[in-house]
Amino acid sequence: MRVDDKTDVVASLILKSERVVALTGAGISTESGIPDFRSPGGIWSKYDPEEFSFQRFLASEDARRRYWEFSRDFYPVVASAKPNAAHLALAELYRLGKLHCIITQNVDGLHQKSGVPEDKVIEIHGTLMFVVCLDCGKKYPRGEIQKRVEAGELPPRCECGGVLKPATISFGQPMPAREMRLAEEAATSCDLFMVVGSSLVVYPAASLPLLAKRSGARLVIINLTPTAHDNYADVVIHGKASATLQKIVMLVKAKMRENST
Repeated sequence: MRVDDKTDVVASLILKSERVVALTGAGISTESGIPDFRSPGGIWSKYDPEEFSFQRFLASEDARRRYWEFSRDFYPVVASAKPNAAHLALAELYRLGKLHCIITQNVDGLHQKSGVPEDKVIEIHGTLMFVVCLDCGKKYPRGEIQKRVEAGELPPRCECGGVLKPATISFGQPMPAREMRLAEEAATSCDLFMVVGSSLVVYPAASLPLLAKRSGARLVIINLTPTAHDNYADVVIHGKASATLQKIVMLVKAKMRENST
């Protein structure tokens, strides 16, 4: 089936569905200039991810200093990024009443910047936009802590004296219970589950499309390269998230106009 035919099929599925859920990964944000972590040439090809594990972070002041040095340099790239056409297309689907929520593996906050309400974005890998104290639980806006880090406070400390960490989920860190519960509820209750820009190799996120499929949902995968779950999908489109979603939203709007006449 041609890509144009596939986008038309996806648009029809969206139109017929009552509860659409999207899972987004790094592939939706690379077009905003945010580097991928796992692809060839990505961040983990330049750094050892084990060096930034949660266990090492907890183990020593020196490990926390190195972690914050890395995060200090990475944060400005994310903070200055703007939503691209893919983020805006999903936000448009939400405004059209055709997207229930977004589950994201990304920590960049770009879905919220695109206009999707905060309570409709489930950040299962946390967020870079806040910093949390591992001792007292206090949350700080990242910009506030970033100023302290850039002034040389490495690693920064909470006002209680506790350990501060970006509110992202590191290797070896437990997944956030609330967000995982919400993600699983969304996957089991939807009738259309769309994967956008995720290679589906990182668990437990990669289990969500299969959970949705087992619960009776249709599954659409939009990713630049093949994923391990392509064989389970009803529609697979290998292409850029922005161009593909723009086309799908355009078709959804056209079909909605046709149905209203």
